[in-house]
Amino acid sequence: MKARNGTPGIIVYVIAFVIVVIWGCTFVQTKTLINSGLRPDEIFLFRFTLAYILILPLADKRLFLDNWTDEALAAALGLTGGSLYFVTENYALAYGYCSNVALIVCLTPMITALIVGCFYKSERMGRSAVVGSAIAFVGMALVVFNGNFILQLSPLGDVLALAACLCWALYTLIIKRLQDKYSNMLVTRKIFGYGLLTILPMLFVRGVDIELLVDGGAVVWGNILFLGCVASMLCFLGWNFCLERLGTVRATNLLYLNPVISITTSAIVLGERVTWIAILGAILILAGLYCMRRK
Repeated sequence: MKARNGTPGIIVYVIAFVIVVIWGCTFVQTKTLINSGLRPDEIFLFRFTLAYILILPLADKRLFLDNWTDEALAAALGLTGGSLYFVTENYALAYGYCSNVALIVCLTPMITALIVGCFYKSERMGRSAVVGSAIAFVGMALVVFNGNFILQLSPLGDVLALAACLCWALYTLIIKRLQDKYSNMLVTRKIFGYGLLTILPMLFVRGVDIELLVDGGAVVWGNILFLGCVASMLCFLGWNFCLERLGTVRATNLLYLNPVISITTSAIVLGERVTWIAILGAILILAGLYCMRRK
């Protein structure tokens, strides 16, 4: 997986890229399920339950980690990379403007780099990485607005979107503490388990409509299976592996491609319009990633 000089091999980058593509496509699956009547917290429950069932036979069966500090960190991962992240991001769309939310979520790589760089000197961005990050962000803004430059204030939605960014940044920071001590399979199993535990209070208050899942038919079941088996189980395992091999900043920078993938998928599946502004934005994102290639 690594070249002889110690740099990550091309296979690791390919895995990371495929994961980003899959996560970029989940917008369509989630939107389809919401249109079918499912709430974001219910979607999270179904996809993470399925992912946990799939990973349970493969992972270490121990109930707790070596000490309570590590167990608390695992719980924090389930919260920041699981329940709290998905709830804040999806409910941000319900209470805010889509363009605002998409643009704020695009700050995730920048916020992650800043937070992780404060704790790990080896992860700090160099000058070319800073320039590349700025170029990529401008590109993402163009892709998000897609020729429709309307930005309106929506305090609740914007705060929830920013909270989602902070959650993912903290997730990438915390997971570095556990990756050197435990297997990827065990850590990922813990993330799914604590993600489910921390979503229970919301589900207890709001309830779960199982009938929508049972009577949903092929469309609902197909999207749940994709989100649970592929976007959750396989992608979390693969992403945690890539974070370990590439480093948090280098891997997270690939998330700049998410808006490009999302808008392409929306155009193909949902028939949404793509303008030349969005195409220019995609080019800028690729240019920014090229500038960041050294860090």
